[in-house]
Amino acid sequence: MKLRPLADRVIVEPNEREETFAGGQLVLPDTAKEKPQQGTVLAVGPGRRDDDGDYIKLDVNEGDTVLFAKYAGTEVKIDGKKILILKESDILAVVEN
Repeated sequence: MKLRPLADRVIVEPNEREETFAGGQLVLPDTAKEKPQQGTVLAVGPGRRDDDGDYIKLDVNEGDTVLFAKYAGTEVKIDGKKILILKESDILAVVEN
């Protein structure tokens, strides 16, 4: 399934962290895990419109690695993958290498 975000929305795939502990492996249920706060941008909307009806371009691009607010956005599962649909304002920073 292909999603196209509207307005200033961004689709992000959260980066999952390994949950391995020294001395063995402890399995935590999803409810006990911290939500990842870093992810890869899969798609961006055209931007929001200004008073003249022109689009204001977003500051993030497809493929960017971003940091986002802990409880931001809406989590959905598409084709077995968890993705987040965020507003651009929920993105805190772009990770640059």
